[in-house]
Amino acid sequence: MTVMEFFGCTFIAFGPPFALFVFTIARDPLRIIVLIASGFFWLLSLLVSSILWYAVVPLREQLVFGLVFSVLFQEAFRFLFYKLLRKADDGLQKVSQTGQEMHMTPRDITNKHIMAYVSGLGFGILSGAFSTVNVLADMVGPGTIGIYGDSKYFFVATAFLTLSFILLHTFWGVIFFNGLDKKQYYMVALVVGSHMLLSCLTLLNQRTSSRDSPLYLASILPAYVMTVIMGVLAYYIAGGSLANVRSCFPCGNARKYEID
Repeated sequence: MTVMEFFGCTFIAFGPPFALFVFTIARDPLRIIVLIASGFFWLLSLLVSSILWYAVVPLREQLVFGLVFSVLFQEAFRFLFYKLLRKADDGLQKVSQTGQEMHMTPRDITNKHIMAYVSGLGFGILSGAFSTVNVLADMVGPGTIGIYGDSKYFFVATAFLTLSFILLHTFWGVIFFNGLDKKQYYMVALVVGSHMLLSCLTLLNQRTSSRDSPLYLASILPAYVMTVIMGVLAYYIAGGSLANVRSCFPCGNARKYEID
């Protein structure tokens, strides 16, 4: 049973991100490089957060201290990676010339959104991996979920939260980069603020005493509401529109042709 839950939670957390990687990144070497580089920058943010946590001895037991500074360092390193990509525009232009249809220039706004999407996905995948690797390792067993009074929904809730944050990091990457490109700093503030808010809401998942039960829905529901909002915003920033959505439905197209 534990092995079945392990695979189920793994597919919940990493199934959609893996599909995004296979269909949008795997066939482009440049995107793979950007994905790995962005993941490395997320690891650097984790390293700096860990150093700060280790140095400030009196606050080591305060989870909120490490969480707040972890979010701030993640967004700081997202900004540093943005600056690195913009400095490397000329090199990316030469590498990306792989064919007539694949030809992209760094001045092309679509290319910038692609790089922002890839870097956001790299941030999200590394964040999700480090959030759940220990949980998944314990999930395999042997053992029985909830045998010591813990919630039996812990593993499933962790998987859904991980998926949400991976997708959010992807959308945040597009919004964050676009805000810096267009000097619309309220978008940058929106990314940092929403990241901080949702991360702090996950504190409700911990048990303060043996009588308390974790409030998983208090963090999962806002996380997925925010995922939808950020997804829609990133979609429109990248040039999408309602007409593009309607074109995906054959019935709508048929009706349009009949009217025409």
